[in-house]
Amino acid sequence: MMNTLKLFEDKKIRAEWDADKEKWFFSIVDIIAVLTEQEDFQTARKYWNKLAQRLREEGNESVTNYHQLKMLSSDGKMRLTDVADTF
Repeated sequence: MMNTLKLFEDKKIRAEWDADKEKWFFSIVDIIAVLTEQEDFQTARKYWNKLAQRLREEGNESVTNYHQLKMLSSDGKMRLTDVADTF
């Protein structure tokens, strides 16, 4: 797998290419931070956690389509990160 950063309106979105599946996976928290115009990572992470909880409670299956991959975090460590493809 190859780690990279994608830019969307000058905002960084962590991405990883899976050669076996031939698809990109993107950090869900990074996407939420861009969409909600949130600069603080922790606020975006809490937003995602609450949203995922509500979706699971509603029985929404789209929340089960995400995976976790290790991605480089802002502190320089590899951490498990919720990711999704462009399904």
